[in-house]
Amino acid sequence: MTIQQHRHLDVEGVRVFYRESVPARADAPVLLMLHGFPSGSHQFRRLIDELGADHRVIAPDYPGFGHTEAPGDFTYTFDRLADVIEGFVRRLGLTRFAMYLFDFGGPVGFRLAERHPEWISALVVQNANAYEEGLSDGARAFIALRPGVPGAEETIRSLLTPDGTRGQYETGVTDPALVAPDTWTLDQHFLDLPGRKEAQVSLAFDYHANVARCGRWQAWLREHTPPTLITWGVGDPFFPEPGAHAYLRDVPEAELHLFDTGHFALETHLAQIAPLIAAFLAGVKP
Repeated sequence: MTIQQHRHLDVEGVRVFYRESVPARADAPVLLMLHGFPSGSHQFRRLIDELGADHRVIAPDYPGFGHTEAPGDFTYTFDRLADVIEGFVRRLGLTRFAMYLFDFGGPVGFRLAERHPEWISALVVQNANAYEEGLSDGARAFIALRPGVPGAEETIRSLLTPDGTRGQYETGVTDPALVAPDTWTLDQHFLDLPGRKEAQVSLAFDYHANVARCGRWQAWLREHTPPTLITWGVGDPFFPEPGAHAYLRDVPEAELHLFDTGHFALETHLAQIAPLIAAFLAGVKP
């Protein structure tokens, strides 16, 4: 069993919570795992067990998520989330690592990659979109919401309810019994904390900035061609299968694996995905 440590680190006034494995070797390669909405680093708990003996796996919670504590005047935009994660990486002294990008981890991680391409040794992409065709009609409508438009904030808040949170886990899953109820109940616990829904509303209104940057991220992929593994749940209601295939235009040597499941593919297909990641990382030069 992999040993996991749970710590806090002060970064720019934010008390960042993170999980870190204790690998067998002190010089084990680093894997930075960036979580999605509405989850936190706990979504990687089982994957850390699978990979943490051979890799130094580090999984932080963003401001407004999980156990991370942000000041009341924190500005919730994707640029600011990336600022905090960049500071977090610097505080840990990381200089070279692979990144696991899931959902919101895509916008955060690609901003990090743009700023510091020398840090990135490889990418593991799981339902993290960087392409126009990777947006469902529902996602496009959601991203088009703007502050002050009648009904816009109410639409966002409807996704932050127990039914909305559970639906994100179960939609597109062939057997919902495979998804542990602890997942959405824990996410909802954090969403119900003071100030958390307001943070998520702000991030939802800012998501259009990510779509505007997709071209820059695609150019980064073409320029740097990092070793890339793509695993994708094809039943994702937000980021459908074309978004997975689109990566191959810019990193044609990428390894692509599709799974008959939803957005949170690790919940149902950990046994298939974990060995793929382990084998992929084993072939990445440190």
